[in-house]
Amino acid sequence: MTKNTRHRVHPLMTTRARELRKNMTHPEKVLWHLLRSRTLEGFKFRRQHIIDPYIVDFYCADLQLVIEVDGESHDDPEADARRTAFLESHDLTVFRVTNDQVLKECVAVLDAILEVAEKLEKQKNPHPDPLPSRERA
Repeated sequence: MTKNTRHRVHPLMTTRARELRKNMTHPEKVLWHLLRSRTLEGFKFRRQHIIDPYIVDFYCADLQLVIEVDGESHDDPEADARRTAFLESHDLTVFRVTNDQVLKECVAVLDAILEVAEKLEKQKNPHPDPLPSRERA
């Protein structure tokens, strides 16, 4: 086994993720427009990202942050709870937002995502600024 062996995702998962990218719901499209191209304070998000055995709506790898937009396809709270538990057991932070929140409270949703992202970034890099240098006498 070589050092660079990557975990391979089943081709059907890749195909399904591509289908989901092509057929995003309206709230997902709205949120993607606001998250794509590092527009949220430089954080890079992916859409319809595979975290086997799931495909999450949005994912920021640097922060290990998953954003799920809950709508019609999320009508089973127990399944959502299992999904969240699985993702959190892999040290991922899951942020859930509803379709209505995305469509009616978009600014508040972005503010909340940014707050979570900044908190995770601080945990990852607790001392972003170097200590001040001493002045020479």
